[in-house]
Amino acid sequence: MDAATQGQIIRRARTRRGLSQAVLAGLIGRSESWLSQVERGKHKVNSHDVLTRLAEVLPVSVADLTGGEDEAPVDRRFAGATQIERAMLRYTSLESIIAETGEERTMDVARLQAEADRAYADYQATRYAEVARRLPRLIRDVEAAARGRRGDRPVACSARAQVYNTAAAVLKRVGRHDLAWQAADRAMSAAEWADDTLLAAVGAYRLAYVLVSRKRPAEAADLAMGAAYALERRMRPGTAEELSVYGGLHLAAATAAAAEYDRAAIPRFLAAAGRAADRLGGDFNHHGTAFGPTNVEMHRISTAVAVGDAQTAIDAGEVLDPSSIPVGLIGRRVQVKLDIARGYTQRRMDSAAVNSLLEAEAMAPQLVRHDPATFEVLTELLRREHRPSTPELRPLCQRAGVA
Repeated sequence: MDAATQGQIIRRARTRRGLSQAVLAGLIGRSESWLSQVERGKHKVNSHDVLTRLAEVLPVSVADLTGGEDEAPVDRRFAGATQIERAMLRYTSLESIIAETGEERTMDVARLQAEADRAYADYQATRYAEVARRLPRLIRDVEAAARGRRGDRPVACSARAQVYNTAAAVLKRVGRHDLAWQAADRAMSAAEWADDTLLAAVGAYRLAYVLVSRKRPAEAADLAMGAAYALERRMRPGTAEELSVYGGLHLAAATAAAAEYDRAAIPRFLAAAGRAADRLGGDFNHHGTAFGPTNVEMHRISTAVAVGDAQTAIDAGEVLDPSSIPVGLIGRRVQVKLDIARGYTQRRMDSAAVNSLLEAEAMAPQLVRHDPATFEVLTELLRREHRPSTPELRPLCQRAGVA
């Protein structure tokens, strides 16, 4: 494909998205003048990293921008995902069912639930390697327990839903969106078998974020709001757990709207989440949602940076106090620093971006190393590195696995 044709495709896609050249350039880490040259056919985009970012933002496929085939995504860094995948591919508990032997493994369901809760706490504390170590055995055990014929099967299915919600969360975080979708779908199925309405809404909350990561924001918003409306009908006036999940679903919908650059929908969803947070009266972690007024503000920052409103994200992030978030929720606390770093990068304030990333690394090194969005930020900062002003960037990139 020649430069002129590529430029026309990019311009049409940008216009269709309703993005200005300045906003699109900021989102992909380039200058407005550079993008103008690309759209006028004066410069051709050959960098795979830039093509990938353009494809994600516009959204089109890389093949649309090059006239060739899309490259298969590569799982670069989190080895634990392979072990989780292997556990998900095993169906040994079906053997006794198919053979009708009547043999069942005796499972301590209360222990399974406690271990499932512990694994999710490890995820929220950004101990991803520990989560990956725990999950394969947990997946095997909850599958066996949930397929049994005993009276505690609903409780076992509840534990199964929690295990797969944890798997979906960590797999999404490390960029294995294909596996994350499978895990989230299993969590939804398990919640149905558990006959637990609120647990099903939790599954919808998790699956909505996974769908956004799989570039399905419209489906994510539909799922989240469908679950929210269903939950609203039973909230009179609503328990703390119900309010947390209800508010979390609106935050998921806001995230989906940001992925679609729907600037009208974002404040509407955030406002609904804010009202739920006000009724809740504080920051909690019911059903692993980390929901409360602070998390609403955190999503105000993340959605702003997602649509290219970097200054709004920076201004809000610099004054936000995350100390009221429960202590163990390190991932939530650190995400603000990552979002601010992304905003600084869009504004080409590289020294401030590096400082924010270093603060994040000090609190959650595994999150900085494995988060795909942070990998992209570091790649962009390294591409335009100015060593005198960012002397700590290169060592940080090396620790994070960025070449």
